Amino acid sequence: MKKILFILILLLILFLTFKDKIYNNESIVLGASLPKSGIIKAWGIAVDAGANSYFKYANEMGLIKDKKIKFITYDDKYEPELTVKNVNKLIFEDKAFALFGFVGTPTVKKVLPLISDENIPFIAPFTGASFLREMNSGNFINFRSSYSEEIEKLVAHLHEKKKLKKFAIFYQNDNYGEEGYISLLEALKKRNLKLAAEGTYKRNTLSIRHAFQEIKDAKPEVIMMVGAYKANALFIKKAKEDLNLKDTIFCNISFGDANAMLKELENTDNLLFSQVVPSYLDSSVPVIKEYHDLMTRYYPGISYGFISLEAFLAAKSVVHALQGVSGDITQNKFLKELKSLRPQVIKGLNIQYKNTQLHNQVYLFDYMDGRFVEIKEDKH
Repeated sequence: MKKILFILILLLILFLTFKDKIYNNESIVLGASLPKSGIIKAWGIAVDAGANSYFKYANEMGLIKDKKIKFITYDDKYEPELTVKNVNKLIFEDKAFALFGFVGTPTVKKVLPLISDENIPFIAPFTGASFLREMNSGNFINFRSSYSEEIEKLVAHLHEKKKLKKFAIFYQNDNYGEEGYISLLEALKKRNLKLAAEGTYKRNTLSIRHAFQEIKDAKPEVIMMVGAYKANALFIKKAKEDLNLKDTIFCNISFGDANAMLKELENTDNLLFSQVVPSYLDSSVPVIKEYHDLMTRYYPGISYGFISLEAFLAAKSVVHALQGVSGDITQNKFLKELKSLRPQVIKGLNIQYKNTQLHNQVYLFDYMDGRFVEIKEDKH
């Protein structure tokens, strides 16, 4: 009898532990840890504005079953230890329904164990890290393509189309930079190419002098830049003054924040950018026209850009998923809806959940005459 009672108690504990909690609160709390101050604060500002412009609209229009989205953000200055504190606060004090829009590879990697233990939905982090795409965890959903996909597309364009062979890399000395470094080595290996030179700098600093010295004498045709926008911009400024690098092409992946970086530069020749969303200026795309309208409505003082557009699109995806939940809102129902969004649910964008990602696309841009110009793929 005692054995049966023990088993029943154990089963009850397991049921209560894994039962999908119903969220009856008036507000659905989404939480983020962002760099709202420090060397990449432009990132945090853009994510907050882009996401909140759609969340505010959803609340104003009553899009989610008489519930409001409350988007709580805390500053982590792009420092992993602060991210840990913020996540604890969001989960245990704010009782967040889901975590959304975190920024950075080293910051995200630091909090993965806690997020995994709590099994809370972790949606649309701003990192293309491979570990978020290799984890067998149903509560992690990326919006963007990976850094590996971005770098592969850049190398393919420069090698196959431009016939360039001599690649170097300038990268941040942490998990983010290592992701880019390994991705570049893999892309070069596929083409029987070797890395010409490499240089690193410390996160949250502008200590680029050593990296510059390591790279310039190799006279690379291409420098892949896997850093933050201020460090990338400073490196490019210095390179523009060096005869060894006068014709070098500088490639920036999406985390480099092209919009913020260009504000730091005067000479914008020989710049190539990969992005994970289409041009934020293309208002012929219905959802980008909507992005313009809502950013102007709620954040008129903030310029349009790639980062805020990505945050807007990810936020819109979240709202659509919440709208699709039948009956009571639970985390599992929400995750299921997010993974099964229809391809044209966001007009003008192809949304399809695969490879742990909702939007599996990389775009390449030149910067010419003060504008980003997309490099269209040759269909032949």
